[in-house]
Amino acid sequence: MDYREAAAFLAAHDNYLILTHKRPDGDTIGCAAGLCRALRKLGKTAYVLPNEDATSLLAGYLDGLTAPDGFAPDTVVSTDVATENLLPDSAAGYKGRIGLAIDHHPSQEFFARETCLEADKAACGEIIWKICGELGTMDGEIAVPLYVAIATDCGCFVYANTTPHTHRAAAALMEQGIDFQALNKRHFRTKSMRRMKLEGLILQNMHLYHGGTVAVAPISLDMMAQAGATSEDTDDLAAFLGQIEGTLHTATIREHEGGECRVSVRTKADELNATRVCARLGGGGHRAASGCTIKGTLDEAERAILAAIDDQLAQPTQD
Repeated sequence: MDYREAAAFLAAHDNYLILTHKRPDGDTIGCAAGLCRALRKLGKTAYVLPNEDATSLLAGYLDGLTAPDGFAPDTVVSTDVATENLLPDSAAGYKGRIGLAIDHHPSQEFFARETCLEADKAACGEIIWKICGELGTMDGEIAVPLYVAIATDCGCFVYANTTPHTHRAAAALMEQGIDFQALNKRHFRTKSMRRMKLEGLILQNMHLYHGGTVAVAPISLDMMAQAGATSEDTDDLAAFLGQIEGTLHTATIREHEGGECRVSVRTKADELNATRVCARLGGGGHRAASGCTIKGTLDEAERAILAAIDDQLAQPTQD
């Protein structure tokens, strides 16, 4: 369904529970918070399912919105979720029960009964903004998380996925009188000392391939310990590598307990399709930003992702 039909669906139902994806980013949290507030403004009962992975940087946007214990929804909606496998453990009981998925990922698996997909949008927040327009619900409290959703998913409007529509949506949200300067400083111009130490270690341990156009950074548990870093200090590390002059494509590989490595790939999409790279390893996402999980050591994960990059670079087209 399109965004108008999604708005009609939302207006026709009630007693909502909104789901976000595991290792939540600003888009999924911002969309959930904005949509929840919009539904409440319509007089609906709406909550967001608590996400155990949410960092302190993002969790505050859900203050007062999370579902109480024992809440039994009539209508379940997911925001920015491409596949049920990306739902956090707390949402496992809602698999197969999602009535509407609102998403912008080309890798969307259409797991919900209804899906509102706009794969040309930089952020799912752009779709929620359009839905709120159809519903006639918008104010500063709704605009704040939606601005965060959009700004974080396009790197404060510098990523290649940014479009004129992205700017129009952000401008409309700014017109609600939100303190966008404070939001941008919080999310894009503030780093913990732990994060800065970790970035130094990453530069020392990264590897360059293809004449410096491909950068791969293994991030070991030992490196995290040396920097005193936690998951909250690792947000968007893949974008950090992309600041290196001459680098077009990057992969960050985070080692986790239990022999698991989580890989984030960022690419110049017209030269390397990140979705296809990660799909070779069971992952997915967008043409310029995708991810996957690899079982094994950091060295094994680096060889695997580099092989996937090499294979895709050898393809005659990235369409």
